[in-house]
Amino acid sequence: MPIPVSAAICAVIGFLVSAVAGPILIPLLRKLKFGQQIREEGPNWHKSKAGTPTMGGIIFMLATLVVSIIFVRDLKGLFVALFALSCGLIGFLDDYIKVVKKRNLGLSAMWKVILMLVVSTAFVVGGLELGIIQTTLWIPFTHIYLDLSYYISILLVFMMIGFINAVNLTDGIDGLAGTVTSVVSLFFALVSMVFWCEGMTLFSAGLCGALCGFLVYNLHPAKVFMGDTGSLFLGGAVVALSILNDMPLILLIVGIIYLIEAFSVMLQVGYFKLTKGKRIFKMTPIHHHFEMSGYSENKIVFLFSAITILGCVIAFLSLM
Repeated sequence: MPIPVSAAICAVIGFLVSAVAGPILIPLLRKLKFGQQIREEGPNWHKSKAGTPTMGGIIFMLATLVVSIIFVRDLKGLFVALFALSCGLIGFLDDYIKVVKKRNLGLSAMWKVILMLVVSTAFVVGGLELGIIQTTLWIPFTHIYLDLSYYISILLVFMMIGFINAVNLTDGIDGLAGTVTSVVSLFFALVSMVFWCEGMTLFSAGLCGALCGFLVYNLHPAKVFMGDTGSLFLGGAVVALSILNDMPLILLIVGIIYLIEAFSVMLQVGYFKLTKGKRIFKMTPIHHHFEMSGYSENKIVFLFSAITILGCVIAFLSLM
C-alpha cells in the first residue's frame, strides 16, 4: 500500500479512536474526581475551569499507540512511540500526584528533570548504538553537516529536555498545545514521507489525527484538559521525530511557538530578579499576556497556530 494512503488511514483511525474514547474517558475522569486545580497566580477567569477533568492526554496517547501497534513496523517509528510513551508516563505520574495526592505542583522540578534526563539519555545512547541517530548535525538552509562525534549526545539530551518543557508550558489555554502540535505533527508526517521513513510517517499521521479527535473536546470551552500526561507525551513525540529525521535544529523553526513560550518565562523571571519586581509581560507564559491584553482564547489559538503553519512552511522550504 502506498505510504500516503497508509498515512491517511492512520490519521483517520487516530481521529476515530480519540473521538470515540472521549465520551468514555471524560466521564470516567470526572467520576474519579481527576479535576484540574487552578493555581492562585493564574488569571482570575481561569478559576471557573476548576474541576474540569484533566489527564485527558490519555485519549490521544491511546489513539496514537493503537495506530503504532497496528501499523508501525520499523525501528525508528517504534523508537519514537516508545520515547513519547515514556515521557507521557512521567507526565501521568506528575498529574497523579496533583489530583490524587492533592499536591498542586505535582512532581518537584528536580525529580521531573531527573526522570527526563534518564529517558532522554537512554533514547540518545540507544539510538546511537543502533545507528538510527547520526553524529552529524545539519544546519537548516545550508548543506553544512557538522560532525560532533559522540558529543552530539550532550547537545541532544539538553535540547530534548528543553523542548519537552517548552511544549508543557504551551499547554495553558484551551486547545493551544493540541492545535499547535497537530500542525507540527503534520509537518513531520510530510517530511518523513519525503525521506521514505515509513514508520515515522505513520506515527506522525496517527498523532495528528488523534490530536484532531481530542480537540473536539479540548477546544474552548474545554470539556477536558490534556494535563502533563498529554503535554509531555507531545513534547517527547515532536523532539524524537526531529532527531530521528536527522534534523533536530528544525525544531527551532517549526517549534517557534514552543520557543516563544519558554523564552517569555525566562525573560520574565530574569527581568523580575534584575529589576527587583518589575515585569516585561503582564503574565507568562506569553499566551497569558495576550489573554490579559484582551485576546480571547480562540483568537490566541488561531494566531499561534498560524505562526506555527508559517514556521512549518519556512522549515519545509529549508529542505529544498
